[in-house]
Amino acid sequence: MRLISWNINGIRAIHKKGALEWLRNEEYDILMFQEIKAESDQFPEELRSGVFGTVFSDSAEKKGYSGVASLTQIPLELYCADLDDTAYEGEGRVLALKKGDILIYNIYFPNGQRDHARLEYKMGFYNAFLKKVKADIKNGFSVIVCGDFNTAHKEIDLARPKPNSTRSGFLPIERAWIDEFISAGFVDTFRKMNAGKVKYSWWDYKTRARERDVGWRIDYFFVSEDLSEKIISADMLTSVMGSDHCPVELILEI
Repeated sequence: MRLISWNINGIRAIHKKGALEWLRNEEYDILMFQEIKAESDQFPEELRSGVFGTVFSDSAEKKGYSGVASLTQIPLELYCADLDDTAYEGEGRVLALKKGDILIYNIYFPNGQRDHARLEYKMGFYNAFLKKVKADIKNGFSVIVCGDFNTAHKEIDLARPKPNSTRSGFLPIERAWIDEFISAGFVDTFRKMNAGKVKYSWWDYKTRARERDVGWRIDYFFVSEDLSEKIISADMLTSVMGSDHCPVELILEI
């Protein structure tokens, strides 16, 4: 099973750029987008017509904001589009599909903002999500989680850790939550397969950081521990352009 996750920073904008064309020549089972910034009826026609797979989506109530979509080439069922907590509904951040006893979460985690204005919301969302996936595992599911986590975990995961140590996205409290998530039984697939490798998934547009590879690894695929030995490869598709993020990939023997 080949899965691709990508924060596309606007599904209409990226389609207009022609930045989805590379996918026509790719073989994948599930394609998961974050930050689609559109209602499902605003998707480009070829996406709605099934060219890239059957579309599931969860859009934000606020127009042109947030949202996630999963396009699948294999039969999957919708499992949920919320966190069972009304405090975190309405922003289009959660979409989970089910294949037998495997759940595949596509998540766009909140940004804490430079002034930390949404840090409390972000941490609350993190905790509500952790509670939900812990329950999933307790109920006998294997779990795959992908998306934009909006946090770099370790110093190896961003080009300039010290200057960013007080910035949301690399705060001790955010990094500690990823530690807690891993301790709850999840595996960072990229780091498992690429222990000391430096590779990023997001670069700041304003400072032309991608040209200098001054980036952050904030996009992940995690799997529950029971799937750990089924990982074939995990990578960042850094050559794919069109967004301030690059796609991330996971291949599992399922």
